[in-house]
Amino acid sequence: MSKADRPDQPNASARFNEEAATYTVRGSGAPDIEAGVAAIRNVLKTLPVRPGVYRMQDARGDVLYVGKAKGLKSRVANYTQVARLPKRLQRMVSQTRSMTIVTTRTEAEALLLEAQLIKRFRPPYNVLLRDDKSFPFILLRDDHAFPRVQKHRGARRAKGQYYGPFASAGSVTRTLNALQKLFLLRSCSDSFFTNRSRPCLLYQIRRCSAPCVGRIGEEEYGELVADAKNFLTGKSTGVQARLGKSMSEAADKQDYELAAVFRDRLRALTYIQGSQTVHAEGLGDGDIFALACNAGQMCIQAFFIRGGQNWGHRAFFPAHTNDVPEAEVLSSFLVQFYEDVPPPRRILLDRDLPEAALIAEALSERAERKVEIDRPQRGARKKLIDQAKRNAEEALERRQAESTTQGKLLRELAETFELAEPPKRIEVYDNSHIMGANATGAMIVAGPEGFRKNQYRKFNIKSGITPGDDFGMMREVLERRFARLEKEDPDRSSGEWPDLLLIDGGKGQLSTVCEILENAGVHDIPVVGVAKGPDRNAGRETFHMPGGREITFPPNAPLLFYFQRLRDEAHRFAIGTHRAKRAKSLTTSTLDEVPGIGPNRKRALLMHFGTARAVKGAALDDLERAPGISKTMALQLYDYFHPHG
Repeated sequence: MSKADRPDQPNASARFNEEAATYTVRGSGAPDIEAGVAAIRNVLKTLPVRPGVYRMQDARGDVLYVGKAKGLKSRVANYTQVARLPKRLQRMVSQTRSMTIVTTRTEAEALLLEAQLIKRFRPPYNVLLRDDKSFPFILLRDDHAFPRVQKHRGARRAKGQYYGPFASAGSVTRTLNALQKLFLLRSCSDSFFTNRSRPCLLYQIRRCSAPCVGRIGEEEYGELVADAKNFLTGKSTGVQARLGKSMSEAADKQDYELAAVFRDRLRALTYIQGSQTVHAEGLGDGDIFALACNAGQMCIQAFFIRGGQNWGHRAFFPAHTNDVPEAEVLSSFLVQFYEDVPPPRRILLDRDLPEAALIAEALSERAERKVEIDRPQRGARKKLIDQAKRNAEEALERRQAESTTQGKLLRELAETFELAEPPKRIEVYDNSHIMGANATGAMIVAGPEGFRKNQYRKFNIKSGITPGDDFGMMREVLERRFARLEKEDPDRSSGEWPDLLLIDGGKGQLSTVCEILENAGVHDIPVVGVAKGPDRNAGRETFHMPGGREITFPPNAPLLFYFQRLRDEAHRFAIGTHRAKRAKSLTTSTLDEVPGIGPNRKRALLMHFGTARAVKGAALDDLERAPGISKTMALQLYDYFHPHG
């Protein structure tokens, strides 16, 4: 739980001094370990013996690595002792051409700043928390006489109590359903609440107490809110006792219908207690982490315990962990993880960390209260750690089994389509529109680890496309995509260039794409067009390649299923993008484009004339008579819709 007024940034009060310490090497910027060492030594001349953060940068200024130090000078000096460095860091030094230094007041501040910069720059030589999606919370609002309970993601700006994190949206949904059944709290928006004249369906199915129409008073509703807060903080025993007492009193008064309501709520509470409570005596609020490693891959399993209740668990697979010690991976993971998530009072780990005290100090500073990091040796907490460890090992085994299957599919794909090696980045393109309206393009990305959703891209079709001109839409999407690639990564060093393009279409689409790539000077990216089978039957697709070659697969071929998954994902993403654009267009009008017409004047015009079309066709005298519209504004409106020829 966290207060809304708590600063989102862990070091909001800290002040940092950033100095760009740069050493430029003439030439192409190709890896050269002597040039890298020379750049680092040049920076050492002016480095202070103070805590801080350093960034290693290549010849283009891209960040290679972010590190923190208690003493910057001695820490950075270690990189000049190349023979003592592991191969991974030797490669990093060979690419280094400049450094940026940020000094801090304490090492704890440096640790927090390091996590911020790693999240911002995502350097290739840092351990990265790959899953960067925000965690869901439950928000109980405080800015209304009848507080609303809702799911929340993102910055915690709204006034109220936040409960979380939850491991998944499903965990939040289950808990919200429980809150509705148990405490009958409203979940509707304030505008919906204000405009109700009779109870909604949730009241009929006993999921809401209908405060919108006065079926419950403010004081009684406040008691329900207090019970919900007790439940979310693990104090459900008192809630259970109150429900039991209310049920007995209603039964004594022979109000059996009310007694049945309390009985159902009591059953719901008992069920939730049985499904969420874990054996964590005395733990209260805590997070549990365990790490498993096998064949160079690592998995970190997290359990979230709040008020003695299990709010879900999630497996994480950090990136860039090759040749990195396990303790260093877990330390880096923890600081990055709590960059966006408020740390609980207690964190339990399956191993000792050399920097555990420093991490606890940094997280305590961020949370503005004490945070403890512990490794249980016995008892119920040790059992929780063992459970998390087993889950981590099983999740890693599943991941590796899936990777093996995925790797086999990609090798088969490379052989079938005569690629030099299995593709690491596959881009799939699709378009969506209705008779040319709200046209959008979509690109999804897949690779050995599956779909890379943070790499997906949307394209609003900007040029005037003839309705139904899929070729024209594909041309615009690909021209914009490869023009940007050429501008941002001309030497193809970032891994953003695709190894294979999949196009939803047959020979016509394929020839258009090949022409676009040829005009862009791109000659080495394989392209495959996927044409739907007769009567658009799945399983009878034809795969077209440049030169006229066509390939079909047996209906039960695993590679065919893989291509269908890729195509369906691209179609899903394109349709979702199109629907969002179409929904937005339904809420806009031509009045939005008129200079000086804000929401209030727009509302007044629509209330007076009825529609935007009526405003557009109105005479000047009619516009002047509209409430809130001056003669000057009326003339401006009239001139906008009736430009002088």
